[in-house]
Amino acid sequence: MIMTNHSLKTFCISSLAAAVMAASSSALADYPERPITLIVPWAAGGGTDATARTIARALEEELGQNVNVVNRTGGSGVVGHTAMLNAAPDGYTLGLATVEVNTMHWQGLTDLTYEDFTPIAQINYDSPGIQVATDGEFESLDALMEAIRTEPKGSLTASGTGQGGIWHLAFTGFLMDQGIPADQVIWIPSEGSAPAMTELASGGIDIVSTSVPEARSMMDAGRVKSFAVMAAERLSAFPDIPTTNELVGSDYQVGAWRGIVGPKGMDPEVVATLESALEAAYQSDTYQDFMTQRGFGTEWRNAEEFGQMMEEMDGILGEIVEQVGLAN
Repeated sequence: MIMTNHSLKTFCISSLAAAVMAASSSALADYPERPITLIVPWAAGGGTDATARTIARALEEELGQNVNVVNRTGGSGVVGHTAMLNAAPDGYTLGLATVEVNTMHWQGLTDLTYEDFTPIAQINYDSPGIQVATDGEFESLDALMEAIRTEPKGSLTASGTGQGGIWHLAFTGFLMDQGIPADQVIWIPSEGSAPAMTELASGGIDIVSTSVPEARSMMDAGRVKSFAVMAAERLSAFPDIPTTNELVGSDYQVGAWRGIVGPKGMDPEVVATLESALEAAYQSDTYQDFMTQRGFGTEWRNAEEFGQMMEEMDGILGEIVEQVGLAN
C-alpha cells in the first residue's frame, strides 16, 4: 500500500495517540507506584491525627505502598485544607478533610468549599453530646432545657470549641431546633474539649457540647455526665446515653465528619482504586478496633455518597452560621 504524505501524517498521529493512551492506561494500572502523602489539617496527637495515622496504616496493607501522614496546621484548618486542593491531582497527595470544609468559607476564613475537592470516602462521624458537671444543679436534660428557656438570656454558658467551631454550631442548631434563640446561652470559646471539660468540672461553665469520646476521661472520673447524644441511635461505645430523640423528640443531627479527599480533577480510575482500598481499610481490624477503643464513630460513605453528604451539610451549617451571626 502506498501512503500519501497526508495519510502518513494521519497514521503517525493516530499511532502516537494510541501509544500515549496505552502508556497512560499502563500507568493507571500500576497505581500506586510510590508512597502516598496524607495531609492532616490539625496538630499531631489529636483525634483527627490519630484517625489519619490509623487509616493510613490500614491503607498501606491494601495498596502495598507507604502512606505518610503530614500535619499542616494553622488558620483553623485553612492551611491544611488549602494544601490538599493545591496538590497535583495524581493520587499521590491526599488529605483527611474535616467538617470545617463546611464552615470556614461561611465565616469568611477562606474561599475554598467542598466543591474544590475530589471526594473519595467518608470514614468517620461523631455526634455531639450534651455534658454537665456531675455535682451541678441539673439532674436531667429536661431540667436543663427548662432552665435555658426560662432563665434570663445569657444566664447559662456553654463551651467545647472555638467560636464558630463545629460543636458551637451543633449546640446552637439544637437550641434553634427546640425553638430557643441562638443567643440564649452564651458560648465561651475554648482551645478544645479538654480545657472546656476542666472548666465544666470546676464550675466555671454550665454546659459542654463535644463528642462523647472527648468527654470520656472526665465521665470515667465521675466529674462529668452526658445527658444525651444528638444521634439517630445510641452510640455503641456509650449504650447508656440516650439520644435527644428519645428524651425530647428531636431528629436534629449535626456532627463532625472526617473523610479522605484529593484535589479536584483526579482520574476516575485512581479514585475508584482508592475508594476500593479505603473500604477494605475501613473494614479492617486495624481501623475498627482502634476506633472502638477510642469511642470514635465509624461511618462509611463511598465517593458519590460522601460528595452528597458534604453538599447537604454545607447548606445546613451555612444556615446556622447565619443565625449565630458569624457569617462573613
